[in-house]
Amino acid sequence: MSVDVLLPSPVPVRFVAEDGTAVQPPTGYQVPAEERLLEGFRRMVVGRRFDRQATALTKQGRLAVYPSSRGQEACQIAGVLALREDDWLFPTYRDSVALVSRGLDPVEVLTLLRGGWHCGYDPVATRVAPQCTPLATQTIHAVGMADALRRKGEDGVVMAFIGDGGTSEGDFHEALNYAAVLGAPVVFFVQNNKYAISVPLAKQSAAPALAYKGIGYGIRSEQVDGNDLVAVLSVLDAAVEHARTGGGPFLVEAHTYRMDPHTNADDATRYRDRQEVERWEAADPLARLETYLRERGVLTADAVDAAHEAAEKFAAQVRQDLNADPEADPFELFEHVFAEATPQLREQRALLASELED
Repeated sequence: MSVDVLLPSPVPVRFVAEDGTAVQPPTGYQVPAEERLLEGFRRMVVGRRFDRQATALTKQGRLAVYPSSRGQEACQIAGVLALREDDWLFPTYRDSVALVSRGLDPVEVLTLLRGGWHCGYDPVATRVAPQCTPLATQTIHAVGMADALRRKGEDGVVMAFIGDGGTSEGDFHEALNYAAVLGAPVVFFVQNNKYAISVPLAKQSAAPALAYKGIGYGIRSEQVDGNDLVAVLSVLDAAVEHARTGGGPFLVEAHTYRMDPHTNADDATRYRDRQEVERWEAADPLARLETYLRERGVLTADAVDAAHEAAEKFAAQVRQDLNADPEADPFELFEHVFAEATPQLREQRALLASELED
């Protein structure tokens, strides 16, 4: 395969400038249908409101921790819109907005972040793998699933979300190599939000872009403006189609920014200044898309109001559902450990039962 075919665009693909005006995209990419862009806008509005609500719930003690994705909504929503219902999504711990947008129950999505012992939802029924906290381990799992779909004769595609920090892990590189050798229908979607917790990108990689990491493994790659939903959706559509039609794996790097701290337990002022955050806030993906759609006459003021009203109702329902205390069964500690409980487990269970009776 020619190296030129694998190379990403020299600059990130962009359809919409930071001020919301249209720009000429590279040859080969199509503007998504207006209906999909409107749906993307609605989901971004709801997603951001959900993200704010989840952040507030940590301060109220209803969540143990929450990794915000504010500023990354274009990536979160485009990743979901590019997939079919029978495709698989392998998310990280920062992709709650994507899972909610895919239709998962918010309470189930937040179960892990609430302190539950499992992911909260049924991965088989939803075709969404558990949110992965260990960096990059889900990428290998995604390749395995993609190869399984191919072997079964299905035309499903797997998309693995990953952060820029995850690309520094060995699991990521093993996954790329494994996917390329197998020709697995998997899309690696890197949300480069510029920080691996507090470590800036410049201290993670000297590559001209993370998208170039696919070339050494024989994987077609692309980079895109991650705050431009039009561009992200167009590029991911092409990547998914490439994987679905037998082209093998595809690596997409989206240049975006994590506006909030790493989690509610992080003090981001220790490693970045306010001026940097303000520069990225000026490139807000939600405001950019709204301006673009309004100028094209696609989005009306009534539609904007309706989207925000729906978002408020959604947030209110999340508050109500999360305000209910979960029913905890302490004996679940001993379930799913072994197919048949060992004598030690039975002894520990009996001891707990005795203590609870006192």
